[in-house]
This record gives sequence, structure tokens and C-alpha cells, in this order.
Amino acid sequence: MKPPLLLIGQGSHDDNGSAEFGRFVHRLRCRLDQTAADVSGGYIVRARPRLSDSIASLVARGHHRMVALPLMLTGDTRLGADIPAAMAREQERHPMLTCDYGRPLGSDPRVLALLAERLADAATEVPRLRLVAASGGPLEEEPEGIEPGETAVVLVGDGSTCPTSNADVHRVSRLFWETHAHDYMTVETAFASLTPPGVPGGIERCRRLGAKRVIVVPYLLFAGGLLDRVWAQAMSYAAGHPDLDVRCAEAIGDCEALADVVIERYEEALSAAAW
Repeated sequence: MKPPLLLIGQGSHDDNGSAEFGRFVHRLRCRLDQTAADVSGGYIVRARPRLSDSIASLVARGHHRMVALPLMLTGDTRLGADIPAAMAREQERHPMLTCDYGRPLGSDPRVLALLAERLADAATEVPRLRLVAASGGPLEEEPEGIEPGETAVVLVGDGSTCPTSNADVHRVSRLFWETHAHDYMTVETAFASLTPPGVPGGIERCRRLGAKRVIVVPYLLFAGGLLDRVWAQAMSYAAGHPDLDVRCAEAIGDCEALADVVIERYEEALSAAAW
């Protein structure tokens, strides 16, 4: 039997994010069940199941070696700093425990393709955020005839106090523009917290460049409080700029394509450990 896959999340007080994380763990459990590999997931803080409980359950089932994969999109974030300390505490509790680590999901081409799908959905199916005229009058009609060349994209990362992590998001924005969004006016970078520019700042830059429509694309894995914050910031900006069509895409979410990337990282970690 292969070592189990342990998915590690930061944790959130938001039930929606926790539920989607749980659904994704279940999806991977169903996928890897065919290869006789167990799958579990846990959070470092704030949400359940806790990482410590998930590891204790795996150890109780006879597993003393596992592959830990942080569910994160950049390589150096608050989550990335917390994981080694959390795992060190678990190894103190379970001295026989050994752990190999999988790479963060990062700018994998399939992750960029998923962002492109969310962008396309927002461009064609999601209504603009401001539904009521600024005067409080009747609902306005959707603008017509806005071309991709008049549309800008704001890719929104989590945000970190670590410059390297923030630079990773800028890198992904450029890759995304060149590989999937080259027909659009530009892809700007913004952050949900901790570092500028925030979502309003990213949208404002696009407006000053002449964009008639701005689509905010969260560079986030799952729905939850952080996604709500991105949408709220975009909605607040849109309310004060009635002439600009502002739309928000969904997070990447629980899906088969994301599971493909995680399974590849798992197999890659196993191959590296074999050497």
C-alpha cells in the first residue's frame, strides 16, 4: 500500500471554505482508493478537522509514513511558514512518523487553465456587480458591445508580508496574460489583504488605462471568507463608479482538474523519496 496523502489547509472560520475543502478531500479519496492510497486532510488552525486529529487517525490505522501536500498556490506564504512548525509538533507526538512533502500547486498550466475557465464564465454569464443605478432608480441594462480589448482583468492573490510570495502572484498574472488572456487589455495584480494594491487599487488602475469592463479573478482555491472579502471590495468600488462594468469570477473550487494536479504532486513526491 502506498503512503497516505495528507492535505494541509490553513483553516478558516468560514463554513463554506471548510465544506469545500472537505468535498475536495473526499474527491481525492475516491480517486486514490483505486491505487490503495489513503487520503486525509486537516487544518492548522481555526477549523476542523484539525491537522493533529487527522494525523493521529492515520497513525492509529497503521500509517507511519505519509506525503504532506500544502493546499496553497504560492511557495512562501503564512501557511508555508506554519506547516513545518506544525509537522514538527506532530513528529514529537508520534516519534515514528516520517513525512515527505509535495510541491505547492503554483503556476501549473492546469491551474492557469482553470483560471481561464473562471474568467470566461464571468465574462459571459456573470452580471455586473452594480445592479441599481446610482440615483436609486430602476435597474440598468447590461452594456453591450464591450470587446475583450476593452476589458481588463485583475488577478487577486491572498496577500502576504513576504515579498517573494507576492512576487509569485505577479509572475502568475504575467503567465496568465500571455497564455490565456492575451486578447484582453491587460492583467493587473492585486491582493485581498496585507499588501497593496488592494482590489479597489487594481480596478482603478484598469479604469485609468481606459478599460470599459474589469473582471476580477480570484487566485484562490476555495470559496470562503477571503473570497467574500474580494467580492465585497469589488462591489464597493463598482458602486462608486457607475460607468464601469465590474464583474467577479469564482474561485478555482473543488473539481477534477485540480485533483489531477494534486495527484501528480503526490506521485512526484513518492518518486523523489524513492531516490
